[in-house]
Amino acid sequence: MAFCGYCGTQIQDGVKFCPSCGKEVGTVGASPQQDYKQPAAPPGDAEANKGMAILAYILFFVPLLTGAHNTSPFVKYHTNQGTALFIAALLYAVVYNVLSRILVFIPILGWLLMAILPIIPVAFLVIGIINAANGSMKPLPFIGGFDIIK
Repeated sequence: MAFCGYCGTQIQDGVKFCPSCGKEVGTVGASPQQDYKQPAAPPGDAEANKGMAILAYILFFVPLLTGAHNTSPFVKYHTNQGTALFIAALLYAVVYNVLSRILVFIPILGWLLMAILPIIPVAFLVIGIINAANGSMKPLPFIGGFDIIK
């Protein structure tokens, strides 16, 4: 079996175009993810470790305590994303706390912003959990590029 060099999808031998992304397949037997910049988990790793990867967003320290981040690249990636999200959420909470003390004095617009701004970290949490549940290793917006766990 060959792999698409653009999206990493496994394709049948002799196929000229990837059925997933439609790109022309390079050489037969090309390694997965050769040109694709998004990291990929080893085959079967994502399926076997989805639960721990999802847990990494809710309680980021559990995979660290159990050592699951050392045995699975998929869990390590999502533990890193969950840890970055936790740190960003702490910083966001401090900024929101200061900002809310100002916004409370602005009628309607300030109150509306105070109601909407807390949704942002929750949205990042949901994005991370969906990525882990789908078995993908997509970085979170804005904070996904930080490597905290080496």
